Amino acid sequence: MSKQNIIKFVAGIAIVFALVLIIVTVLSSGGTKLKDKDLEAYNSKNLNEKIEYLTNKIQINTNDPRKASIELTPTSLYDELPNIDKYPLVVEGDGDIDIEIFASPEKSGKGMDGWIVEVAEKFNSQGYNIDGKTISVSVRNIASGLGADYIIANKHLPDAFSPSSALWGNLINAQGGEVTLVSERLVGNVAGILVNKSTKDKLETNYGKADMQAVLEAVKKNEMVMGYTNPLASSTGLNFLLNTLYYSDSANLLSEKAKEGFTEFQNNVPYVAYTTMQMRESAASGKLDGMVMEYQTYVNDGELSKYEFVPFGIRHDNPLYEVGTLNEDKKAVLDMFKEYCLNEDNQDLASDYGFNGLNSYQNEKYDTMGGTVLQALQLWKENKDGGKEIIAVFVADVSGSMDGDPINQLKKSLINGAQYINDNNYVGLVSYSSDVTIEVPIRKFDLNQRAYFQGAVEDLRAVGGTATYDGVTIGINMLLEAKEANPQAKVMLFLLSDGETNEGNSLDYVEPVISESGIPIYTIGYNANIDALQTISNINEASSINADSDDVIYKIKNLFNAQM
Repeated sequence: MSKQNIIKFVAGIAIVFALVLIIVTVLSSGGTKLKDKDLEAYNSKNLNEKIEYLTNKIQINTNDPRKASIELTPTSLYDELPNIDKYPLVVEGDGDIDIEIFASPEKSGKGMDGWIVEVAEKFNSQGYNIDGKTISVSVRNIASGLGADYIIANKHLPDAFSPSSALWGNLINAQGGEVTLVSERLVGNVAGILVNKSTKDKLETNYGKADMQAVLEAVKKNEMVMGYTNPLASSTGLNFLLNTLYYSDSANLLSEKAKEGFTEFQNNVPYVAYTTMQMRESAASGKLDGMVMEYQTYVNDGELSKYEFVPFGIRHDNPLYEVGTLNEDKKAVLDMFKEYCLNEDNQDLASDYGFNGLNSYQNEKYDTMGGTVLQALQLWKENKDGGKEIIAVFVADVSGSMDGDPINQLKKSLINGAQYINDNNYVGLVSYSSDVTIEVPIRKFDLNQRAYFQGAVEDLRAVGGTATYDGVTIGINMLLEAKEANPQAKVMLFLLSDGETNEGNSLDYVEPVISESGIPIYTIGYNANIDALQTISNINEASSINADSDDVIYKIKNLFNAQM
């Protein structure tokens, strides 16, 4: 072939390629426009029309559930505590005498949350010794409530414990653990309610000032939307619960008057977060007028600058406890470390990290004894829903990607967690892979329903594709139909999945259904795409748990204990 012919040939190929590219682009653009037009028409429909549109495209099956034998003797939540290695040491001492300290995350994390980490590392570098034996400290980052659980259960005993507040030390001693106060304060901190500036102005106009009493009254009257953290796990949430009871009846936190006041408040609270960190993430959404937070977190997070801080309750001064009875050498190391934490340089460092603010704030004078705290938690568990019945649907991912450990952990956690579902609640179960199966229709969770529920869970098998949003759609539809018969009920959906989706309806179409239904979707991820699950939970301000195989059962039991 001549050079001229070769040039013509190459030019011809280029022209053909360009034409193909233009055609593909046009068709693609047209397809996008058609899709956008279809979505626009879909969004103009009402909620029921949207659900009908989606369900018409879903293959829905119905199983006849079988009854399984159920265990009537409940296991303890403490039995499901994961191995302590799940929460690794953030400082690992290597002295001849080493003490391990459980420390709460706001001071044993990274960056501005890493005060005790930096102090411990400096302490270990000093070359201190006792009678020629080198000494050191090790620090384990662990949430206050979780650390208390390990100590109460005697599953792993550190040498020392520094929770956010003294409530956890009192709770441990009331439940058979043994901790002894070494220092009332390592670093200063205060719990508070964050209210946006417009809400603060309204509180001051309507109630004279923005304080705890004003917030409680405003929530009761539906004048503001408030969220708080789970008191079973969060120091701020526990403090808030007790303070709410105190403001309802300052003479007796456990009286009928206190209970009635709390219930009236709780009836208008849409959101209880799993942890303080999840509450921090909710700040960016702008859906809440108020939320609880510690001062140190507030001053370190620029996202929170649009909120005003209203202090409440007892101070969170990060006390230090000896756990059990230490030998004399370890006692000496613990005392030396306490003094080191309290020296001027390390207290200045704490101030740089956001601690030691609001030092003038004084404790509220409510009863903080462990027995009272225990009874308050039980009162919360029994009355957190304001006497409303709960209707819940569990939507379980049984696609092929869940095969093996994820599906086994899902089944085990549902069966073990079911004991924390009150028998006056209503529960249904849905599974999904390429299609959707109603495994157990919604019925009251009595022994009969629980036996059907367990049988259906035991029979789940993982195979096929992943139509997550189809499963969610059917779960929402079941809940809305149940709520028609019981309008006052509180409805919720639990999605248990690895977060992947490769078939069925897309989030573009299902998100409006979730949003318009107002149903909170609590997501539990199994070795999951947690970002995808958090996206679903964030639509209506519900919690999302990244529960890997090491601690999924404990986390789910905690979630059910808080929500069901």
